[in-house]
Amino acid sequence: MKKVIVSLMLAMGFMTASAQEQQPQTENVFNPHWFVQVQGGVQYTLGEISFGDLISPNVQVSGGYNFTDIFGLRLSVNAWQSKAGGVYNVFGPNGEGYEYSWSWNYINPNVDAVLNVSNLFGGFNPNRLFNLSAYVGLGVNVAFNNGEAASVKREIIQNYGNSPMQNQAVLGNLWYGTKSYFTGRAGLMGDFRITDNWSVGLELNATVLSDTYNSKKASTADWYFNALVGVKYAFGKTYTTREKAPCCQPEIRYVEKIVEKIVEKEVPVEVVKEVVVEPIRRDVFFALNSTKVTDVEMVKIKEVADYLKANPKAKVSVSAHADKGTGTASINKRISEKRAKVVTEYLINKFGISADRITSESFGDMEQPFAENSMNRVCICIAK
Repeated sequence: MKKVIVSLMLAMGFMTASAQEQQPQTENVFNPHWFVQVQGGVQYTLGEISFGDLISPNVQVSGGYNFTDIFGLRLSVNAWQSKAGGVYNVFGPNGEGYEYSWSWNYINPNVDAVLNVSNLFGGFNPNRLFNLSAYVGLGVNVAFNNGEAASVKREIIQNYGNSPMQNQAVLGNLWYGTKSYFTGRAGLMGDFRITDNWSVGLELNATVLSDTYNSKKASTADWYFNALVGVKYAFGKTYTTREKAPCCQPEIRYVEKIVEKIVEKEVPVEVVKEVVVEPIRRDVFFALNSTKVTDVEMVKIKEVADYLKANPKAKVSVSAHADKGTGTASINKRISEKRAKVVTEYLINKFGISADRITSESFGDMEQPFAENSMNRVCICIAK
């Protein structure tokens, strides 16, 4: 009498399509922000006498806005004192040349376009210890208190006379009262990070302006150079973090079942493979008050469509949300409905997925799946 005993044994574990499970990854996202900056240092005004005699004190107060991690604008007010000097070319009574110098005050507001060189070439990294930036700017220098220059000229005339050569070389562009000049400048800034909001830095810049600035007549532009150190404070959160959506194909697992038949005669073992496909989730994010799908987010919709095509029995649910931090409940309900509709239509019209395989639901701001407010402008697509 023949007896057949069938026993099913689950064995061999799971064989996965990927070598290892995906690990969640996060990325830093730059936040546009305002900042203020206070600096102090020294100025060197280009001249003919010794370097140390042309050094004067300098301060600068700035405020600006960083639009991106690379580009920003800054309004700065640079001020205090400039110096100039020269050597009278006609020798004095004792055979020596007459060296003279004077100082005056100024205020120089500038608008600077700032480029973060470190982020441009090294990518955005909010934890980088040192950031190098370059800038160019335009401004107006308002100079005043030039009485020392007038006194120097009177002294030279009294001691050495008023020759035509002197009028060319010695204070030939002497000015009185208040004088304004258009300026152009360029510079470099190096900032050392202390916290997310505070940094200390060094700035070096060069400013060019009219020949009359230092009261001397040379028929060439005048220059001064500033070296400044100070602190910078950025307002608010300068960046946020968010989880990166995985960008690979859905994980496929194979389960092996062994069916063993025991009869009076020896029966070979038959191996039957059953494919178990894991569900996938893709989060399609939107900008504030927008239903436009960017190229990056379109890749996620295509991945959902590819999954559905590879698994004809699978279906997808689309859950649309809006962030509670902006708008009203009725506005957020409408915009989440539009977002669900947009994603659904892309799946049907662009990628050829049948409508009966898609379900969609709009929650407005009633459900907030993410702790970060801006991440709740989202359609969550789960296919299985």
